[in-house]
Amino acid sequence: MIELRTPQEIDEMRPAGRFVGEVLTDLASRVKVGTNLLEIDRWAHEHIRRRGAESCYIDYHPSFGASPFGYVICTSVNDAVLHGLPHDYALRDGDLLSLDFAVSVDGWVADSAISMVVGEKKDEGDLELIALTEEALARGIDAARPGKRLGDISAAIGAVAHAAGLRVNTQFGGHGVGRTMHGDPHVPNDGRGGRGLKLRPGLVIAIEPWFMAGTDELRTDPDGWTLRSVDGSRGAHSEHTVAITDGDPIVLTARG
Repeated sequence: MIELRTPQEIDEMRPAGRFVGEVLTDLASRVKVGTNLLEIDRWAHEHIRRRGAESCYIDYHPSFGASPFGYVICTSVNDAVLHGLPHDYALRDGDLLSLDFAVSVDGWVADSAISMVVGEKKDEGDLELIALTEEALARGIDAARPGKRLGDISAAIGAVAHAAGLRVNTQFGGHGVGRTMHGDPHVPNDGRGGRGLKLRPGLVIAIEPWFMAGTDELRTDPDGWTLRSVDGSRGAHSEHTVAITDGDPIVLTARG
């Protein structure tokens, strides 16, 4: 069921979005060569406890997950692109790290993701891949306007990938956000403009382009969660929670 939020409800969602943006900004500033993925999860958990927020991940157990997630943030490294389960791994110079973080604050959820290259050994291909997801995110957000169609958001994202010669996986993508982390509608990262749900003010969605450098196919790690490219090519992921209004879209998870 697709739910539309009132202007007051969208205002009530702002603290959750602001908190998620602030946490990701802090984590990105602290990550360095030698940082352990479990340390990043601990930092995120400390933020949640101090704020009195509630993790959307720790007890999350959808049909595609082998068990409850058990941590509060997704940490995906190199050829892992989605749902990276934190584990005992110290980041190395040149690693491509994606962080995906979702919490509930006062009953409202916000969800966002950011990718970065760790250390000084920054591969140009990795930086370009990250930039493409960020450009696709910006294009998708700009298309999130009343009167347009859901397919316009998908087409805007997909056009960026196709122009760069990338293939797009549409199995996982954006989604509705509200009282829970994942709701209707599903927002694929590729599609045809002018098709699908008509966008209306009050719709709040996570828009989340994620691309892999060499494939559009995924495999699942033995941990039952971490999704990797089948060919070992690297992946990047960018995401914001966005509210559609009568005017410009509002990026609830904007980072300073």
